[in-house]
Amino acid sequence: MSVSYVLTQKGNPGNPEAPKKFYAQAKASGELTFRKLSREIAEGGTTVSDTDVLAVLNDLTKILKRHLDNGEIVRFGDFGSFQISISGEGAETEEQYHPSMIKSKKVVFRPGIDLKEMLNNLKLTKF
Repeated sequence: MSVSYVLTQKGNPGNPEAPKKFYAQAKASGELTFRKLSREIAEGGTTVSDTDVLAVLNDLTKILKRHLDNGEIVRFGDFGSFQISISGEGAETEEQYHPSMIKSKKVVFRPGIDLKEMLNNLKLTKF
């Protein structure tokens, strides 16, 4: 198995006059839905049905959201961890800083050891 990629030409936003360069961009070969994921987990030798797995995954999503909303890092053992990240503009002094200067909020996933090993051994193929 390998992951396909395509080449896309992009300019430098910090220097519009600079020549454009080509960059590799991963190309998805399909998707795994939540329902299909629950079926695969249930078929993997567990003693629960895909409906039970789906219910657990739905609860997992709710709990993940709640704990991230509380500012916590959520760790899933060897799978990896999720954390909120923010970025924005800076201020000259602490007194001049205002929350409206925060421009971006996102959930960051940090892969665990198994996913890092998969990335290290990933085979790539030009599409």
